Amino acid sequence: MTDSKKDEKQNLQEELGNAAEKLEKFVKPIFNAIVIVLPFLIKYVQVLYTFYSKLPDDIAAMLIGLIFCFFGGLYPTLFAALQAARLSGWDSLVGALKNLNQEIQVILEADKKDSLKDEDGDGIADVNELDSKEFFERKTKLVLTKINPTKVDDALSTIYKVWLGVAAALAIKFARTISLALSLADAINKPVMKYAGPFLEKAVPKEYSRWIPVVVAWITKSIGMSIAWYIQTIISAFTSAIQGGLMTARAMLKFCAKRGIKLGGFIPEDHNETLIDETIGYTLAALGFFFQFKVGFDITFPFNIPLMPFEMAETWLRWQITSDDD
Repeated sequence: MTDSKKDEKQNLQEELGNAAEKLEKFVKPIFNAIVIVLPFLIKYVQVLYTFYSKLPDDIAAMLIGLIFCFFGGLYPTLFAALQAARLSGWDSLVGALKNLNQEIQVILEADKKDSLKDEDGDGIADVNELDSKEFFERKTKLVLTKINPTKVDDALSTIYKVWLGVAAALAIKFARTISLALSLADAINKPVMKYAGPFLEKAVPKEYSRWIPVVVAWITKSIGMSIAWYIQTIISAFTSAIQGGLMTARAMLKFCAKRGIKLGGFIPEDHNETLIDETIGYTLAALGFFFQFKVGFDITFPFNIPLMPFEMAETWLRWQITSDDD
């Protein structure tokens, strides 16, 4: 091995060592943040699922229709993923998530007890006296000893199988959007590297210069995705508003017919015998699209707080299916 290659290898090892030392500082706060946030997220999902599962079919259809009508353009990928998951093994997915939730609860309970231990009797919890490396090793051991590996492996395998079906469905459904995003990213990346690249190379320390093309590619890809998905959002808002409006109207008529609500003969037993469902549906569709247009196809404060999990899931799904086709 030549001296230059030895030096390059030594520099790389030093960089990795420095990066590892910096990452160790974030181990404790990241783990603590996960322990705090995860129970709330699990509870949030459980409440939504319990509420939905107890609804009668016609009321559930009305609720889903209203969500599609007023929010379909805001979360098109998420809603499409849920529809695809229903066709790719919904029951097995729900079972896998329940099993994972049980294991997570076991770990959280064990962590709660572990965080209170004071075996040396100095009045300070043992975990608060550990450095980042010792803390990571202790929590890793706790997870590995408390978790049921077979149960977790089966659950993750099921989730992955369902995800493969969902990802394939999303890639087909949003193929044009993905293609547009990647084309825009490529078109933006070339002039940015040509004109801004030389300035960035001077501004960035030499040892980090090889990261410039990678970071620029990430940024331009984000810009391309933002433009392409904004166009898709408008299209999805329009189509989902019509779909959701009609779904809601027909579910309302079905609800009234089941309960003998006629309103003086205004509501028929079969929606195919009248144009009332279309009239109500298209009116709701106009209101739904106008609402999404008015909010700029994005949820603002304070509604973005309870809908944050949906925002995060939508962003992740968009990035995931676009990255897979890169």
